[in-house]
Amino acid sequence: MSRRGPGWPRELRGPDGGPRRRIAISIKTKLGALVVGAVLLTSCLALVAIRTSTEFRYITIFAMIATLLITQFVAQSLTAPLDEMTTVAGTISRGDFTRRVRGADRRDELGDLASTINRMADDLEAVDRHRKELVANVSHELRTPIAALRAVLENVVDGVSEADPETMRSALKQTERLGRLVETLLDLSRLDNGVVALRAGRFEVWPYLSGILREANLAASQRGLSSTSGLHNRTDVHLHLDVSPPELVAHADVERLHQVMANLIDNAVKHSPPHGRVTVRARRGPYPDSLELEVEDEGPGIPESERHKVFERFNRGTATRRQGPGSDGGTGLGLAIARWAVDLHGGGIGVAESSRGCRIRVTLPGSLPPRD
Repeated sequence: MSRRGPGWPRELRGPDGGPRRRIAISIKTKLGALVVGAVLLTSCLALVAIRTSTEFRYITIFAMIATLLITQFVAQSLTAPLDEMTTVAGTISRGDFTRRVRGADRRDELGDLASTINRMADDLEAVDRHRKELVANVSHELRTPIAALRAVLENVVDGVSEADPETMRSALKQTERLGRLVETLLDLSRLDNGVVALRAGRFEVWPYLSGILREANLAASQRGLSSTSGLHNRTDVHLHLDVSPPELVAHADVERLHQVMANLIDNAVKHSPPHGRVTVRARRGPYPDSLELEVEDEGPGIPESERHKVFERFNRGTATRRQGPGSDGGTGLGLAIARWAVDLHGGGIGVAESSRGCRIRVTLPGSLPPRD
């Protein structure tokens, strides 16, 4: 079995990706050196006493004092970092993730422990920040449709507007938006809890993707109904399917893959220019039944500086990207759901280079060969 660089933990990898060879002096070595030094010092003083006819009691007292001073110095260098680590760990347990332990550059076990505590504090700080952002974003996302629904119902109750089909459709639209948000949050909850299992199987790609595109067109034409891709009312965007070879067969969980493609197509349609074109491509991957998919639009695209975070939860991109025709900004969860479903397959998803618009590439491993 080969030892590849990515298989090593980050902190143990060297510049070449392999294991880093740290020149470290362990605590055991330091304590051993302390004992050896004390013995050598005592022996040297004993030799000096013999040659100079000095009384051994003076040499003994001097040796004890010197040994105690050296031991105190070494003990201080070992216990001071531990005291600081205890203090920092206490602040972390109380919810303060801003403090860090000094001495992470030490080349011994204490340095490794300090690095570990600092990494733990970084991770906990990031989790706490994401939790606060999640609460704030979910509150905002729930407040918007609830406020709109409340306004519609208050107008009907106060007699300002009639409970005609158009008013009810407006209320239904906000209710469906709430339902989609709750459903995506449930998906993310299942993701975090690890309770989603794949039901993968072989399927023909062309008829499968054709069905998803027909469903997207139907959702747009009906305007008041939505598929799992979400609600968009763009009827001017042309959807094009390119599958090569036409008889292409892949291996995946079709339900989870539907979530991926529906969200990507919906996102591309929302941000397309008037009478734009969205192209869905499918190609055979390098492994048996593997698949490479692309969804490309002609919209404003995604700046390179933001591509690393487009799949984060509640990320909505730049104002330019959000203000496409027919786009309400969305919930910022569609691409996070897509990445989750792709990760379940062990595949990859990312923003690919494109001369115009945005191109999202998805790779599914299919039947992977055995690992070496």
